[in-house]
Amino acid sequence: MGKIAFFIYDDMADFEITFAAHLLGTNGYEIVTIAYEDKLIRNKTGVQYKPLKQVKDIINEDIEGLIITGGWNGEIRPELMDLIHKVNSKDKLLAAICAGPRYLAKAGILNSFKYTTSISEWTETHNQNFGDDKDPFPRENYIFDKVIRDRNVITAQGTAFIDFAVEICDWFKLFKDNEEKVSFLNSFKGIDC
Repeated sequence: MGKIAFFIYDDMADFEITFAAHLLGTNGYEIVTIAYEDKLIRNKTGVQYKPLKQVKDIINEDIEGLIITGGWNGEIRPELMDLIHKVNSKDKLLAAICAGPRYLAKAGILNSFKYTTSISEWTETHNQNFGDDKDPFPRENYIFDKVIRDRNVITAQGTAFIDFAVEICDWFKLFKDNEEKVSFLNSFKGIDC
């Protein structure tokens, strides 16, 4: 099994990716938290994380995927854009949830993929929080759904973190078939199979 990078940043909504990290980690994948700087990262509720690596240091490593959580931090640095492009060029997994797809939009990746996001429309609040004066999303490719998987890109609404994690596991072929995937998903949602 290989490495999967989880991009973390201040004010992130970490609950959106912890289930995916748990499922992948317990199935043999190495979870590598990455951030712009080697410093403690504080999520929206104050829980702190220490990244294992900096984004700039993982660009030249072989990783199986990049997973990005949502949150209100608007900082975009060139090294993250470079990493997103590198992962995509190798057809490795790019997964982002809630506001996380904004990073993929800023990299231009979503111009070629169907996607979803919790940001169903761009408002003045988004301008203020992210520092963007215009909507970065190619709205012609937006689909309002819980999770969208288009080739190597998986995106999700923030409330669909269980579906998101299961779709990521399916990408990595951790289910023997669709029936097992659906049964697993339903068990975590409390739905009798």
